[in-house]
Amino acid sequence: MSGPPPGDEAGTPPLFPPPPIEAQERMVEAMLFASADPLTAAELARRMPQGADPAEALARLGRRYAGRGVELARVGEAWAFRTAADLGHLMSREVTETRRLSRAATETLAIIAYHQPVTRAEIEEIRGVAVSRGTIDQLLELGWIAFGRRRNAPGRPVTYLVTQAFLDHFGLESVRDLPGLKELRAAGLLDSRLPAVGEDGDDEVDAGATGQGALFDE
Repeated sequence: MSGPPPGDEAGTPPLFPPPPIEAQERMVEAMLFASADPLTAAELARRMPQGADPAEALARLGRRYAGRGVELARVGEAWAFRTAADLGHLMSREVTETRRLSRAATETLAIIAYHQPVTRAEIEEIRGVAVSRGTIDQLLELGWIAFGRRRNAPGRPVTYLVTQAFLDHFGLESVRDLPGLKELRAAGLLDSRLPAVGEDGDDEVDAGATGQGALFDE
């Protein structure tokens, strides 16, 4: 059986030098434009010639696109091209056509974002209302939350975390960029107090009672 190609062994220099940094920058630019999802430096490196430096290419690309209509944005540990924030009003049609999350789903998502990793029981304790399985399932299907590690507690309950897709959708680099609770309430995303059981039709009174349709307002 033949061995690995020259230059693939650990610590062995590549057979050929990497392409100029200008060419690497073009490669990264092309991959980010073609990708439907943000890409990490490691993912870029796996697609580039051996010895390439995607981090330097990203830095150069960020400087070149700074201040333009499309900018290089960091999304968690990954990178993507995004419309400049000050031009968001030009996308108002797409924004207004997007269906809003119900209050129940918005509060569940906010609790996960601010308290992660958090179990379903902890979400229900914070909200004071049972969380419908449909709400959790739909947030999982949207790709905005994911399963975390199981808690070292009786029953080993699963925890929930927000995902890179959540950060990407809301234009956040990390969860540290989330607005404060006061800002959320001022924007109308959270009430000044948590709702009581059965206070309105959006909130689940018992698990499974409302189903997945409760996630979105009609």
